[in-house]
Amino acid sequence: MTVSDVASGPTRTRPRLGDLLVDEKLVTEEQLQEALAEQRVTGERLGRLLVAAGRITEVQLVRVLGRHLGVESVDLEDHVLDPTACRLLRESFTRRYLALPIGWDEKRLVVAMANPADVFALDDVRSMTGHPIKVVIADAAQLQRAFDLVWSFKAEDTMRLASDSAEEQNAEATLPTGKDEVDAPVIQFVNELLSRAVAERASDVHFEPGERELRIRFRVDGVLHDVMSVPNSIRSSVVSRIKIMGEIDIAERRLPQDGRITLALSTGVVDLRVVTLPTTHGEALVIRILDRSSGLFRVEDLGFLPATLQAYRSCYRRPWGAVLVTGPTGSGKTTSLYAALTELNSPDRNIVTVEDPVEYHVAGVKQIQLNRKAGLTFASALRSIVRADPDIVLVGEIRDRETATIAVEAALTGHLVLSTVHTNDAASTPARLLDMGVEPFLVTSALSGVLAQRLVRRLCDRCREPYKPAADELAAAGWDEQLAEDVAAPAFHRAVGCKRCTGSGYLGRFAIHEVMPFTEELAHLVLSRASSDSVRTLAVEQGMTTLRRDGLHKVALGYTSFEELLRVVA
Repeated sequence: MTVSDVASGPTRTRPRLGDLLVDEKLVTEEQLQEALAEQRVTGERLGRLLVAAGRITEVQLVRVLGRHLGVESVDLEDHVLDPTACRLLRESFTRRYLALPIGWDEKRLVVAMANPADVFALDDVRSMTGHPIKVVIADAAQLQRAFDLVWSFKAEDTMRLASDSAEEQNAEATLPTGKDEVDAPVIQFVNELLSRAVAERASDVHFEPGERELRIRFRVDGVLHDVMSVPNSIRSSVVSRIKIMGEIDIAERRLPQDGRITLALSTGVVDLRVVTLPTTHGEALVIRILDRSSGLFRVEDLGFLPATLQAYRSCYRRPWGAVLVTGPTGSGKTTSLYAALTELNSPDRNIVTVEDPVEYHVAGVKQIQLNRKAGLTFASALRSIVRADPDIVLVGEIRDRETATIAVEAALTGHLVLSTVHTNDAASTPARLLDMGVEPFLVTSALSGVLAQRLVRRLCDRCREPYKPAADELAAAGWDEQLAEDVAAPAFHRAVGCKRCTGSGYLGRFAIHEVMPFTEELAHLVLSRASSDSVRTLAVEQGMTTLRRDGLHKVALGYTSFEELLRVVA
């Protein structure tokens, strides 16, 4: 049963569904008559016919059906489910009758249903929950997604089972030494926790041991949030399970270790990178989530301002040279490189990459996965690649002198080299290469340009609030007359918070950029080992838009707030 099946026979006191749709200008009288004529032939519900024909959406139908039946409608995409309410009904019942408790209205239990006219289901809900009911109407497809969200993760139940099992086996005293010695509830708990992290768009999962408990946090949109704490009685079991999954030595607890997990979910395959750190209270773990299903982006889709995009393209469209992308871990560097690589990918070019791990798979590109245990490092792989007749080489990261020197020499011998480094901004990148031990004349001869970027949180478009910032707020952020001229009609907004964004005021992230094409004048500064500040000053004089000014421009476009920009950019 779906929302279009509700109340097939309108009573005399109710306006007809078709009349309501016409009154709200969702369909024309002619479109309504066409649908009624088809209904007489097929016997299908009127609402379903109009949705199938693309005249209205399911959400619009739900809202009008709510008026038709005299009940409120709810958009579950904009509603945070209350877990204390959701599980008052059995999963089988909720899926059978498309009815889900979603929250409370004073002392009444709010139940979202696809068919609020089903009095028998309502009676069952009242008797099963023991609460007075307030019924609202919701889209059937949204209800199905809500069921998946509610019933796909049962952390509290699993944690309780794991705790009971761990206490019985005295897990604190006996460290598990193999896969068979980790309790099944612990295995289930870890699997469901990781599934939840992927579902909630987390980029990292932190397991932090304390005196009495293991604290678990997710990093979502660049900000850490507490998820839960589990008792120390199962800490060793949880840590051991993750180390087993990552093929990490579970007997070694004194040294940091790295591992990798491939997790197959219903939404696709995700790669997890695991790092263990010995702390005073035990081993801490951080899991980095790399979602293969996110797909490749075009350069045009990365949020570049027109002038910055043109500058970036001018760097990587040269036949040879080194183009470096810099920024902190998790700032989207690889995404920007692969967007450029996708644009350059053609049958007449030989493209080879060496990465750790391979985050995106691209047809027509030879991609090499590092294997340090077998001796395959960035440097050793790069030596072989330059002898394999490449046109374009992508190096996942330049982190030492040997890799940097080989990459720079490859750029000098007719290859286009794309790679990443870790610096604070574009102007600091040449100095970083010099610190690694690369000769200044090699840097100045090989470098084509540097892209620096950061990720900032995007304002939730459901609740963001327009406002006029005070003069002191504008001055503190660095807003000036030149920016006011560049943005003719600024649309400043600030975060508010709603159910859709769980009260944060932000939903998703986007990048801010600065691109520094490497000119002859900049090369002279690097050869003289001038400071990064001097390099930055000259680059700005030559037209480089800094990270902050790029961000201020996007604040004026309403993408984010001053507060968020200043959190990310100094």
